Amino acid sequence: MNLRQGTVLAFLVSVSAVVYTTTAISFFGVELPPTVTPLVTLLTFLFAVLHSIDRFGWKRSLLLLGLTFTISLLFECIGVATGKVYGPYHYTDLLGPKFLGLVPLLIPAAWFMMMYPSFVISTRVIPEKWEGRTRLVGTAAVGALVMTAWDLVMDPLMVAGGYWVWEVKGVYFGVPLQNYWGWWLTTFVTFLLFLVFGGVTLSKPDPHSAWFHQLAVASYLIIGLSNVIFVIEVGMGGPGLAGLFAMLPWVLMSWKNR
Repeated sequence: MNLRQGTVLAFLVSVSAVVYTTTAISFFGVELPPTVTPLVTLLTFLFAVLHSIDRFGWKRSLLLLGLTFTISLLFECIGVATGKVYGPYHYTDLLGPKFLGLVPLLIPAAWFMMMYPSFVISTRVIPEKWEGRTRLVGTAAVGALVMTAWDLVMDPLMVAGGYWVWEVKGVYFGVPLQNYWGWWLTTFVTFLLFLVFGGVTLSKPDPHSAWFHQLAVASYLIIGLSNVIFVIEVGMGGPGLAGLFAMLPWVLMSWKNR
């Protein structure tokens, strides 16, 4: 383990400590300060950035970061302004300052913190026999499914926490089904452009560093499982179970193919 890998591991340990300490505190009925969500988001975002640099190098990491911020912010702004991407919704002030008064500046960081491990997982579960354009499009499509699986638990949880408001009563625990198409599309476009312009080699990492690359999968599991626990704590077992059974197969397949 080198210094950079040690730093990345330290960030992941910090994320896990904050997430599960606050989860335990919440279990005993203690109200958490509003700074917890931004803190967890920023720590996990920094982990994802540092891990991606080790995996893909500076240039490709900056490309993925730039694409994620640009596309997610663009889609979200259009979505909030028109209701055409995810369905009609708006953000409250709990996530801080907003870009153009529409989307909190923290949101693109939240997209990246889970987009990155979703991409890593997709590269590990795509069949080896898929080649060329099939492999490229398949990786983007599967990665988008992995990312959207997280939102099955995250969106109802964040709505319950008052971070954003759906202006229609959706059929999935108050969330419109259109939201999940929008999530998949946002992620798919980001990944496809990254694969096309980044020249990424879709191969498994060196066996000697496989443990390090599995940390990205671990971050997906840590955040997802904490969301499941939180949403069950607030009495929403349905989204918790849906999110658990949607996310867990991707994690297990990724670990099996390490």
